[in-house]
Amino acid sequence: MDNRSLTALVSAFSRAYHAEHNQIKIFDDQLARQLLTDEEYEHISSNMSQGIAFFLPEFVGSQVQALRKLVDHQLSPSPLGRAAFAEHALELSTTLGARQYLIFAAGYDTFAYRQPNWAKNLQIFEIDHPDTAAEKRRRVTALHWDAPSNLHCISADFREPDWQSRVLACPDFDPSLISFSSLLGISYYLPKDVFKHFLSAIASLLPCGSSIVFDYPDERTFTTQAGDRAQKQVMMAVGAGEPMQASYSYSELEQMLEELNLLIYQH
Repeated sequence: MDNRSLTALVSAFSRAYHAEHNQIKIFDDQLARQLLTDEEYEHISSNMSQGIAFFLPEFVGSQVQALRKLVDHQLSPSPLGRAAFAEHALELSTTLGARQYLIFAAGYDTFAYRQPNWAKNLQIFEIDHPDTAAEKRRRVTALHWDAPSNLHCISADFREPDWQSRVLACPDFDPSLISFSSLLGISYYLPKDVFKHFLSAIASLLPCGSSIVFDYPDERTFTTQAGDRAQKQVMMAVGAGEPMQASYSYSELEQMLEELNLLIYQH
């Protein structure tokens, strides 16, 4: 799908579907649907509902019911849970002095365009691969969304050894300000040493008192002890051409972060 990440599109789809179809919202992203074309939305809907036998072999019902079942129980829990957790933690951090929000691998994140009043004093930085960032800008331009004055988009290829220079070169970024960073849905697809180096690079940009929030697959993800949902997620990522490459135990994660002079504030 050229420069579009299939997992990013599916994540946006799950947020959009949840916002449109669920009365009780875990995470209410009212803008996610607009970022997807009708063709993309229908394509993902069709593929998911037709794949019900893979996810739930014993399911009986209509295609509409199949899609609802898959989104609510297979697609949505991770994207919704991590997004809700991250933005709640961000709000708390603003009360403790955070003045910058760095969204790494921003993808189709919509926070900057639906930011609540408590975020108005934040400087928001969307940092992503040049291709993904360009695709996001194309979609936003087509929607005629006005870019908020506190939003700054930075193109950076995280595979380059000096990608941090792209952030530091942004005139609106202040490395002395307490900051909050999110890195969601990324640890799954990086080898452990690469993820550790990435966290270290992010931490080097921020002063003491800053925070980083990220999600990760637990150590059971690639084992026979993993739940059926986790195993199906692994297989789906492989099918999308973005295979998962690592999982962690809590003690392993804690040790890795200690080596980076980072502490787990909330797990």
